[in-house]
Amino acid sequence: MRTGKHTFHQRPAGSLFFLLWLGCLVSVPARGQSAESPDTLQASRATLDFKGQALAYTHINPSNALPWWNGVRYIPQVNARVPLKGTGAFDLEASGNLYGNAGWQPFDTAHAAGDVKPYRLWLRYATHQLEIRAGLQKINFGSASLLRPLMWFDQIDPRDPLKLTDGVWGVLGRYYFLNNANLWLWALYGNENRKGWEAFPSVSRKSEFGGRLQLPVPAGEAAFSYHHRQADLTSLGAGEPALVLAGSAENRFGFDVKVDAVVGLWLEGSWSNFREELGAMTNQEIINLGMDYTFGVGNGLTIVFEQLMAASDERAFAFENTVHFSLLNMSYPLGLFDNLSAIVYFDWTGKRMYNFMTWQRQFNRLALYVMGYINPKEYDIPT
Repeated sequence: MRTGKHTFHQRPAGSLFFLLWLGCLVSVPARGQSAESPDTLQASRATLDFKGQALAYTHINPSNALPWWNGVRYIPQVNARVPLKGTGAFDLEASGNLYGNAGWQPFDTAHAAGDVKPYRLWLRYATHQLEIRAGLQKINFGSASLLRPLMWFDQIDPRDPLKLTDGVWGVLGRYYFLNNANLWLWALYGNENRKGWEAFPSVSRKSEFGGRLQLPVPAGEAAFSYHHRQADLTSLGAGEPALVLAGSAENRFGFDVKVDAVVGLWLEGSWSNFREELGAMTNQEIINLGMDYTFGVGNGLTIVFEQLMAASDERAFAFENTVHFSLLNMSYPLGLFDNLSAIVYFDWTGKRMYNFMTWQRQFNRLALYVMGYINPKEYDIPT
């Protein structure tokens, strides 16, 4: 569901959810080659590494139109590294996303779907202070933990234990200064689907560009980010040709700061502005204030709290049309191989609470997740 420029996730009407998720990670080095990480620049010989991640899940929600849903996914991956004279190296990563799912209403209705597509496909040149990466890749940054205003290029759901997300096509350069500051520059092209919080896709044959400067501050770090693109607004003019707009410039400005004092504290914000006058969708502001702390209780109870405010207005920073969400994340290790976590969202605008819990069991190369939630039938949380 989309309201203004805010992005929300809506599940079919239902309030009780059960998910059993199995994941298996398999890594097989090529014969005669080392299985070193591609980030290890000190190695003196070329390496080749094959690995993969296989997933299967079953999902039961009696209130859904298709109450029993099952799926499988396989992500094969190959990494190659060729060292150069000195400290530089070339890295390659290629992986695919092969998945299928099916839902049933017993003895009545069934639905199945699937796809095969690239997941990552990039080539990188790297030294100790510089890296340039080109291709299909994940680009994410920011200080916020779960509700992220700077989720500009990915769509990671905080409830997803595997943090899967589609990548973007582009070139990313990063330079790391000796004082721990770093500079990012990127250029994107050919990304037609909406990314992050975007309400409109990008114009397919227009490039996007931006950058980020991250600086050390006492007890932490601060950063400023910028992105420019041409947004495709043709969906606004459906049925009314006079309203069809394409190629409207959008500029995004972001800031974030994180410090470690007695507790971890962060502040992250994003402002998006369209060149065209789009009423309440002309400007979007998203601000997150959060903190985390691990209490010395038992094996250690970690608490994360975040407060999110999102606004869409005709005038910048008017804050006339706002939504407010609070998030509480609790995580407790039951032992060396078991972890229990819970996420509670509270929508202050709609006065609704969303509850999500996960138990994780880690084996050698197998992870088991059992998840459940109880949510309102009207389901609107930012993701």
